Amino acid sequence: MKNQVLNITLIAALALGFTSCKNETKNGETTDAKEVVAAPSSAAMYTVNKQESKIMWEGNKPTGAHTGTIALNDGSLYVNNGVVESGKIIVDMKSINVTDLEAGDGKESLEQHLMGTVEGKEGDFFNVNKFPTANFEITGTKMVDGITHLSGNLTMKEKTNNVTFPVTISEEGNIVRLKSDKFEIDRTLWDIQYGSKKFFDNLGDKFISDMMTLEINVVANK
Repeated sequence: MKNQVLNITLIAALALGFTSCKNETKNGETTDAKEVVAAPSSAAMYTVNKQESKIMWEGNKPTGAHTGTIALNDGSLYVNNGVVESGKIIVDMKSINVTDLEAGDGKESLEQHLMGTVEGKEGDFFNVNKFPTANFEITGTKMVDGITHLSGNLTMKEKTNNVTFPVTISEEGNIVRLKSDKFEIDRTLWDIQYGSKKFFDNLGDKFISDMMTLEINVVANK
């Protein structure tokens, strides 16, 4: 009887731990593109600080994962009483950086493959010479269980979908900080098909997960 209680307790603890890990990263709610609403005249404009802002990313496959960052090229946020009413963020796709590898250990070759600067492999991922930027245009915010969820049209490779994800927004003097939770998007919705089991057969353990994890950190100055 005592062993049964211990086994049940252990199973419950493992299940709780597994659930907690899964909840750290949430799927972004992805829908068709939505209309972008202009900011009210009462909203203050904040310009994105490119040096202090970045996007963290993670891609997974059965044999491991890769992580990295992408820089922002430009952008602005329109804030009214602590609420981001509208705004646009421009992402510099030529700044893709791999952080889990060292120079000389495959870092450069993976970055070149992701950016599409390798001859013959331009279209595998982001093809940055043809599509040097990606855009995120805010379409609205909503409160869900006391947490702010930000929605916006994400455009990559001329494909646009609306994505919603949890964020924390804070104002400190003339600075606004917008930080998202980790969230996932299905890369194939933006025509990034390389290594996807949706489009290629017989990949075995060489496939790459369709879901990529993003975390957005934006610092903007008035």
